[in-house]
Amino acid sequence: MLSRRADASWRRTDHAGRTVTLYAGPAAALGAAAGIAAAPGPARVRAAGVLAVPAAAGCGAYDDLVGADDPRRGFRAHLGALRGGEVTGGAVKLFGIGAAGVLAGLLIEERVVDGVLTGVVIAGTAHLVNLVDVGPGVAVGSVLLLGASGLPGAVGPIAAAAVLAPADLGERAMLGDAGAHGLGAALGVALARRRGRPGGRFVGSFVGRTGRVALAAGLVASASNGERISSVARRASGVLRRAAGVAGVPGR
Repeated sequence: MLSRRADASWRRTDHAGRTVTLYAGPAAALGAAAGIAAAPGPARVRAAGVLAVPAAAGCGAYDDLVGADDPRRGFRAHLGALRGGEVTGGAVKLFGIGAAGVLAGLLIEERVVDGVLTGVVIAGTAHLVNLVDVGPGVAVGSVLLLGASGLPGAVGPIAAAAVLAPADLGERAMLGDAGAHGLGAALGVALARRRGRPGGRFVGSFVGRTGRVALAAGLVASASNGERISSVARRASGVLRRAAGVAGVPGR
């Protein structure tokens, strides 16, 4: 009986009435974390990925299981509930992934201010991928597109997203918050991968502190306009599914 209830918690019914599972999400996140751990590069960066990706996936899984029936969306709604004494799944994601991102950023960067900015980038990327996971194929497609654009250390999230893409686009599996946040955090760590320079020091793969500030601000702005981002993603999902020859209208 307990096993049946647990299995039911990891299943969802899509818009076409098909039952899909969420198991692929945690598996993709673990695969991305393993890819980061095995990739060449500074040990501190690899440790940051091993910290941030499972933490983001774990917070997402909590919301998948506990907050599945919560109609509230957006940071404002969850912060409002928190002020009223209620800890929602969205609040767990906001603060849990934020804290894990900052800790990972402090592992990567030598200076505290740069570590905090990098942490915002990691957490913000995790939330962004979750925002676009509103229709089949968009989240994994975003990870593949951004990861393949030359990000150092993105092999882990690229491989995980590529393996999952056919099942996600074909609506045989669903990322859920666990998978979306986990892959997003892995992509954020890839953004923060540092390249060597003469003298043995490292700099961010995006240009200096100014670049980090701009990227962090953009990610925070996207989170603040989540409904608009998600609306664009829904339309993109329809385009992807038509291009792949998958019948039906997207919806999650």
